Amino acid sequence: MTSPTSAPRGGVARVCRYLYRVPLLLVHVLLFLPLTLIGMLPLWAHVRVGDRALGHAVVNAWQGGLMWIFGFRLQRIGTPLPGAVLFVANHVSWVDISVLHSQRMMGFVAKREIASWPVVGWLAARGQTIFHQRGSTESLGGVMQVMVERLQEGKAVGVFPEGRTRGGTEVGPFHARIFQAAVETHVPVQPVALRYGWQGDAQTIVAFGPKESFFANFLRLLGEPARRAEVHFLDPIETHDLEGRRRIAETSRARIVAAMTAE
Repeated sequence: MTSPTSAPRGGVARVCRYLYRVPLLLVHVLLFLPLTLIGMLPLWAHVRVGDRALGHAVVNAWQGGLMWIFGFRLQRIGTPLPGAVLFVANHVSWVDISVLHSQRMMGFVAKREIASWPVVGWLAARGQTIFHQRGSTESLGGVMQVMVERLQEGKAVGVFPEGRTRGGTEVGPFHARIFQAAVETHVPVQPVALRYGWQGDAQTIVAFGPKESFFANFLRLLGEPARRAEVHFLDPIETHDLEGRRRIAETSRARIVAAMTAE
């Protein structure tokens, strides 16, 4: 795979992409983000728009628009489950959250640092995100409790069981403890495979490069050529069908890896 540092920089083509994408991004943030927040107001957020609540539909649309501005052409394979679900996905970049939010409203478990990221962090805080201080057992206990409460309320929760990004070169082991909330509440787990490029050939380009900051990655991706982004909603796992959270974690990872390597 091509690494971010060795990927072609694009020269004039990259400059041209910045020239039209930056204005589009400003309009998307300054005009359509306030409209999205208005659509999320409790007064009418639960009004049905087709099969979705208005508050969810506007988040899906805004995040989908953001990904389109960045050049991601989203392709959904499979169908996300409705209601209370624990969605588990491989973790490549900050883009993952926006891609998933474009398809289904869910409250993500994410590292606390994301809350300080421009635009993405601010919107994440208003999109039911559960922030976790990595390395803190106390924080993880609180996160698990909030996850249980959300699932009991019939809401969806999204997690990245690898715990961190890995440069897009592999799908790391899944931490089993994060599946405990689904086991306790008896809700299904739906694995989601995220593939960037043709058959995943842009995973390392989308991922953070060595010592690359969020802002640097954000700017780099804004100038990248348009490319496919696949969201594979895979067969769900009924938590009462398998023995224990470790088996569920292993099965989830196996299904994602199979989807990532499929032609």
